[in-house]
Amino acid sequence: MMAAPTENGSHGNAGSAGASQPSGGLIIFLNGTSSSGKSSIAKALLTVLDDMYFHMPVDMLDAMRSQRAIAPDELPSVLRRAFMGFHRAVAGMAAGGNNVVVDHVLSEPWYLLDCVALFAPEDVVLVGVHCPLLELQRREQERGDRLPGLAARQITQVHAHGLYDIECDTSTASPADCAQQIKDFLPHRSTPTAFEKLKANPPAQQPPAA
Repeated sequence: MMAAPTENGSHGNAGSAGASQPSGGLIIFLNGTSSSGKSSIAKALLTVLDDMYFHMPVDMLDAMRSQRAIAPDELPSVLRRAFMGFHRAVAGMAAGGNNVVVDHVLSEPWYLLDCVALFAPEDVVLVGVHCPLLELQRREQERGDRLPGLAARQITQVHAHGLYDIECDTSTASPADCAQQIKDFLPHRSTPTAFEKLKANPPAQQPPAA
């Protein structure tokens, strides 16, 4: 199980060679729709947090894969394996003593259930990244690299679990302001955490079989 934070807030001191199992790292988990501003907040967090953190965006999956076409009948299994691998990569980084900033889109119920099962729930800060739909649609159009209507299709499911440790609205606060709010919150985290509550009372849906 991942260790609780030390008094100085550091989670990221990996053990030396030959040492016992390193203490686990803190996971700052940013959840919101496409175009809600998660990646911008994550990048801002890396500049303001005192300890060492690694940014692991879910978008890394598309950047990492071979660019061959995926047949429609293959796509569900390819995505399932990829997301399961991503969640386990995050868990592995934290178990190795690394602090991690994750930005994710919990657009399928099993994504959250899988993460709750894998991560030490006391060492996860679940951040709700909100943005009104009209602003999301404006950002989609401005970006030009997202399918129109993607955020609208995601917005209900992404926040369906309804539990967060801290929430921010990127329509009223800049990424830097949101990052500062999260940093200021960390020393005052309360228990049980959102992940602890979700582990104790998980949503009804079950993840697909491996």
